[in-house]
Amino acid sequence: MSAWLRRRRSGAPDYDPAFGDRALEEGCQDMAMGRWEGARDLLAQHPHDDWDRRAHRIRLLADAAADRHTVDVWHASDPSDPDAAVLRAETEVMRMFAVARGGAMPARQALDRASELCLRAAGLAPGDPHPYVSLVALARLYEGGDPHLGHWWKELRARDPFHREGHHQALRYLSARWHGSHGEAYNFAWDTAVYAPVGSPLAVLPQVARAEQFRYAQAEQGRSAIGLAAHWSGGRARWDLKEALEKWIGGRTAVYAQDVADLNHLAHGLVHAGMEGEAGPVFALLENRATRVPWSYTGDAEGSFIRWRDRVLGS
Repeated sequence: MSAWLRRRRSGAPDYDPAFGDRALEEGCQDMAMGRWEGARDLLAQHPHDDWDRRAHRIRLLADAAADRHTVDVWHASDPSDPDAAVLRAETEVMRMFAVARGGAMPARQALDRASELCLRAAGLAPGDPHPYVSLVALARLYEGGDPHLGHWWKELRARDPFHREGHHQALRYLSARWHGSHGEAYNFAWDTAVYAPVGSPLAVLPQVARAEQFRYAQAEQGRSAIGLAAHWSGGRARWDLKEALEKWIGGRTAVYAQDVADLNHLAHGLVHAGMEGEAGPVFALLENRATRVPWSYTGDAEGSFIRWRDRVLGS
């Protein structure tokens, strides 16, 4: 019996923010303990054209570094190192979001300093899209949005036109929670899914937009929000799910660094749309690897995942 099937029967899903990237997990642990050498070696060793995995690693390393001075020390010791500059910039963006989560939006001066760090990193790593991913994320925190967003988005896509993390950050910017609307978010997600190449996880972006709309409506109006009853099972929702299955899962030849997160969105959408039969292969690909979002939007995250997983795989 496989290890993941044994875990399934034990009832405990596997939560792993590194999504199986053991080298990344070790690098984050080192960063939290004040050692930056592991992050340096990790970012230097993998191909710089694997922007997807690089983005995942940078974001988790930055999250581990946000409440430490580790990355600041690394950057200060070698200010010409592109990897140190890119990680330092992303870490500062993480710190700005930590301030916002604390209940007070960061001051404009602090946001501008973070923006300057991102632009300096872009100068040191001219082919790397990640400094522009950081800038697109940071743009959400500016009052009314940032007027430079269009330029930053153009620069990001020039380096990687189908950058997974970049598109997710842009979707958040365009959501009703930030500087757009549900309509703008859906239109962006639909356009992205249509033009993304076969096998790209961006095919699931409309489902991410749908989950965000559900979360927002519940936060604003409560569980009785108008229209939520058919939110997951309407004709457009089911069409989007079928397209994702055909274009992404049906054409999937490569494993992306954040497939676990995207597969959870797809599995969640399928079961709530009444498409349990189609959800079986998606749960099988997950191998019991769960994420809190979006399961937490529709109930207890762990309980919901276990219930649907066992129902789908046991049928």
